[in-house]
Amino acid sequence: MTRENTGTDRQAAAIRIPQEIWVLVCAAFIIAVGFGLIAPILPQFARSFGVSMAAAGMVVSVFAASRLFFAPVSGRLVDLIGSRRVYLTGLLTVAVTTGLIAFAREYWHIVALRALGGIGSTMFTVSAMGLIVRISPPEIRGRASSVYATAFLTGSIVGPVIGAGLSVLGMRTPFLIYGAALFLASFIVWWKLSAAKVHGYDHDTSAPPMRFSEAIRDSAYRSALIGGFANGWANLGVRIALLPLFAAAAFHTGGAVAGIALAAFAVGNACALQVSGRFADRIGRKPLIVTGLVVNGLFTAAIGLTSLPWTLLAVSVGAGAGAGLFLPSQQATLADIIGNHRSGGRVLANFQMAQDLGAIAGPVIVGALADAFGYRAAFAACGAVSLLAACAWLLGRETLDTRRTVTPVPTR
Repeated sequence: MTRENTGTDRQAAAIRIPQEIWVLVCAAFIIAVGFGLIAPILPQFARSFGVSMAAAGMVVSVFAASRLFFAPVSGRLVDLIGSRRVYLTGLLTVAVTTGLIAFAREYWHIVALRALGGIGSTMFTVSAMGLIVRISPPEIRGRASSVYATAFLTGSIVGPVIGAGLSVLGMRTPFLIYGAALFLASFIVWWKLSAAKVHGYDHDTSAPPMRFSEAIRDSAYRSALIGGFANGWANLGVRIALLPLFAAAAFHTGGAVAGIALAAFAVGNACALQVSGRFADRIGRKPLIVTGLVVNGLFTAAIGLTSLPWTLLAVSVGAGAGAGLFLPSQQATLADIIGNHRSGGRVLANFQMAQDLGAIAGPVIVGALADAFGYRAAFAACGAVSLLAACAWLLGRETLDTRRTVTPVPTR
């Protein structure tokens, strides 16, 4: 490493993450804790209504489906009424619909409420992603994305553990707790995220909005779409929908094992996030993404081979570590493509759609494979998707500009 690069790294390390991102980080932690409460029990709760495994997976898929179809509208809403309003509206929508699941009396009640919740979810996800892209200083994009992801994953560690302890309360109470947690997150964002500052970020445009037709010509963006699809398939869809069913079938205390396995994934993810963001800002995005997808794919495929609880926990940690390697780099890649001084709502919305498409297809297809051929084949197919995404990323360009100079963060 040259002296010039060393000096640049030191200057980048001295740049502070803006306060607005820390507010989003705090909200992400609360959201994740609540989500961790319901993730292990959601498919089992659906199965309690006498439906098949594929139908149980549908409660995960329908959430992603509504996110998929509403994502373009969310991007337009951000441009129309602003990021802060879209974020708060979306969060409150998920809070109400999740709490109402506790009172579901039929299977279709869960499906309908999850579909409405998906609309709110894509609203706060797209708006938060856009704010992080616009607010993060270019020199620490990887670190900022890593901090945000770490908050979510730390909450994902705490949530399932708390959920396992609350299992004696039944499968309905966690949905009420999650709804209350989302109301708390909404209050914090409303209180601490300055409306004036967010308005300034939303309207600080020195270039026209990036169109999807422009972004899709970039090999890095095309690779990011495929990587997002793989992440949605393996980590946001199948892991949540199928792992609890696998644990319930393979182990006597399946519910508790599933919760701890989801927490183990989050532990591996959080550990990798401590280094992946900084390395992405130093050596590039692409090496971290390719390595992470390979590691995630191999350990995900190995889930179906486990026969003891501790082996399931071990491979869950490995799969989480793989995801922790590539997620911040992929987020930073999107920020590199769009830049700080132009809007990219539709570009981000289409990336979110690719991720949600994976989360829709994954649980249904892999659930059908599990019904027909067993869990080993199902998880092997899931791992193959991540490995194919890694191959696609080998063709994508590196977006980190190692020649950049550190510029001061503008004050507002």
